[in-house]
Amino acid sequence: MPRMHAPLEPGDPVVPVALVTGAARRVGAAIARELHAAGYALALHCRRSLGEAEALAAALESARAGSTLVLRAELGEVGALPALVAAVVGRFGRLDALVSNASTFYATPFAEATPAQWDELFASNARAPFFLAQAAAPHLRAARGAIVNILDIYAERPLPDYPLYSMAKAALRMQTLALAQALGPEVRVNAVAPGTVLWSEQPFKAETEQAIRERTALGRPGTPEDVARAVRFLLTEARYTTGAVLPVDGGRLLAT
Repeated sequence: MPRMHAPLEPGDPVVPVALVTGAARRVGAAIARELHAAGYALALHCRRSLGEAEALAAALESARAGSTLVLRAELGEVGALPALVAAVVGRFGRLDALVSNASTFYATPFAEATPAQWDELFASNARAPFFLAQAAAPHLRAARGAIVNILDIYAERPLPDYPLYSMAKAALRMQTLALAQALGPEVRVNAVAPGTVLWSEQPFKAETEQAIRERTALGRPGTPEDVARAVRFLLTEARYTTGAVLPVDGGRLLAT
């Protein structure tokens, strides 16, 4: 069920509205804060992190009342996605931007990978963004809005022991191009492909910080805010850009 804050009053100026999936924490929360500072009203989606989503909404509400809506949903349940979009439009009356950030990430070594893991990783990283965009498309067309998908540099090269995750992100990369073609000219569809901007919370690391420094042209990891600024750019400034994937990796893809 949606958690609502004070509604906008009649006669308030129209503000753009963004739905950000996986918005409660980490990169998603940074994107939410960046877009809110840029003037967006926000629908903050979460799956398990309801408390963190509510805390983020409260902080944003203290800056601008009536500007947030918290939505809890399992994106793997495709049938629930139209209701998610309907809740946003019912609250704010419009939808200008969709940021598909929610993702599942864990290792699946080739010899041990299972069909269940395939289904879970593709559901969150590829299937949900597609059908959420499908549900949102009429509203985005009406607003001449935009979609930004959050990829990974490993959509272009496989991360060892993460074949299913890498494949799912590659599918999302192609989805970005296909939706840009399908939804133009009214809706722009682009993607951001981060490199290392946060360390995994899992007990293993794909790369060490020293490896990042050695293999990245800028010699350091990035930050969630680097990704958030790229998302804002694609939504608000890149008016003649669609079907593009913007790497935010410090030059990591330059490594041989």
